[in-house]
Amino acid sequence: MVSEALKQQIDRFLLALGISLMLGIMVLGQDFRQSVGEAVGILMDPVITLVGAENFHLVLFVMAGITAAYASLIQKYSIDWDLMRNTQERMKSFQKEFREAQLSQNTYMLKKLEDQRKEMMDDQMKMTKQQFKPMAYISILSLPLFMWAYYFISGHEFATMNFPFWGEQLLTDKAFGPFQYWIFWYFISSLGVSQLIRKALNIGGA
Repeated sequence: MVSEALKQQIDRFLLALGISLMLGIMVLGQDFRQSVGEAVGILMDPVITLVGAENFHLVLFVMAGITAAYASLIQKYSIDWDLMRNTQERMKSFQKEFREAQLSQNTYMLKKLEDQRKEMMDDQMKMTKQQFKPMAYISILSLPLFMWAYYFISGHEFATMNFPFWGEQLLTDKAFGPFQYWIFWYFISSLGVSQLIRKALNIGGA
């Protein structure tokens, strides 16, 4: 009983911490982001000293891999994937039946499906709640690391990387719209590692 109560307290604390980080970054702006980046820098500066600032793209790759693995494991064990798959399948079936009932003007079936719609909305609400909790957990690690990378690269504009087809580019230059090359590299690295881990863990699979 005590262990369950302690587990709930830790869960609430982690949720509050994750939500606070997300809100702080959105609401408090640049000063908060820089403060978080500087704080994480205390831990990450020795890593940069070891690999060298000129190899910052390697640090970004490892960082993306760590956050992708962390996020995948959180999602693996905090989301009811059976509920999600069943709800998605039911929604597809519901939408098909609803279109058919509309086309045939079957008022009896439409009334029956309207009652089912309420149940579907309840299941979708459960899914939304389940997806929000992992986001808060994931932000505890991913957001501070991302803010550190942003803080570091802002002070090291000389860092470059060779990209296929693009050649050598400054990581602080724009790649697409407002997105700098380092963000693009981090996103691609994270996406690739995440897909491998999710496949290995069968996350979201059939």
